[in-house]
Amino acid sequence: MTQETTTHQATQPTTVTEDTITDVAVARWATAHDPRTAELMTALVRHLHAFARETRLTEAEWMAAVQWLTATGQISDEKREEFILASDVLGLSMLVVAQNHRFDPAATPATVLGPFHIDGSPEREFGEDMSDGLPGELLYVHGTVRSLDGTPVPGAMLDVWQSDADGAYEAQLDVDEARLRAKYTSRPDGTYCVRTIAPRGYAIPMDGPVGALISRTDISYYRPAHIHFLIAVPGFEPLITHLFREHTEFLDSDVVFGVKRELIVGFEQHGPGPTPDGGHSDGPWLEARFDFVLQPA
Repeated sequence: MTQETTTHQATQPTTVTEDTITDVAVARWATAHDPRTAELMTALVRHLHAFARETRLTEAEWMAAVQWLTATGQISDEKREEFILASDVLGLSMLVVAQNHRFDPAATPATVLGPFHIDGSPEREFGEDMSDGLPGELLYVHGTVRSLDGTPVPGAMLDVWQSDADGAYEAQLDVDEARLRAKYTSRPDGTYCVRTIAPRGYAIPMDGPVGALISRTDISYYRPAHIHFLIAVPGFEPLITHLFREHTEFLDSDVVFGVKRELIVGFEQHGPGPTPDGGHSDGPWLEARFDFVLQPA
């Protein structure tokens, strides 16, 4: 027997069948050099294979899924995060948030980041307008950032972003400047004040792969009116959350499952007069009061 024949026989592959392929694939991915990567990938393989078996997945269906994933990547860019949107509408984003942010019941609950956050928002002073004259109802959101024991938290950075009066975010528009997003810093007594316009409920983008999939169901593709906050301060857990307008539409059918009772806030109507930033309004304005309670790190 020649050396060539011996080598060939020694490397004959084991026949992989429908019944054995999962174990073979899991064994291969278990060789990942990082233990956590091995844990994640072997679990992913097991669950993907179980899904294919449970649904008797056809080749045409799997190819449609591959094409959907491809289109999801192709439509995404530095402003549009279609994969985040997909995770949101499947409930996966909120599940991961809930698992990783088990805060004290007295702390402000966390929600999803969403697909429209943009890094590098401009810094604004206490009560400075982040709407830059855009049409809409004048709104002041103010309160205190504090710890669980009630101690005010100074120097907390509040990264704020929202939709406009038509329900559109900057990321959905062809604009070059920051629009309805800013960073505010809590004062020495922990207080903050955001001047903006009242947000409006809106439909998630329906012109992409996620929208195409949802349009084949009876799922409501609307979000209730809300403002996003990302709060970071040393010594505390980062907080990503929303404030939702009380009595607005779609609170009970939020397409990304983000509404929590603790985050629903009244928008109180005021006439001309003093405003929370120490100024004065010549016309009507809305006031939303909310104290953010941070979880210690």
